[in-house]
Amino acid sequence: MPKLKTYKAAAKRFEYTGSGKLMRTKIGKSHRRRMKTKRVKRMFDEMHEVTSAGAKRRLRRLAPYLKQ
Repeated sequence: MPKLKTYKAAAKRFEYTGSGKLMRTKIGKSHRRRMKTKRVKRMFDEMHEVTSAGAKRRLRRLAPYLKQ
């Protein structure tokens, strides 16, 4: 069976923590950032956990070799 290709855009946006949680970044980090408040800009730097089972399953298909 041939190797599966990784969807690179998905691999760059998601990562697994040491405990196995799937984390994501927020969208809209750079576009029109000057207009946003300091508080909102700080919120963009945080990583958020992916809780949806469907999203996790989709990501496993998109990035099969992402470190788990």
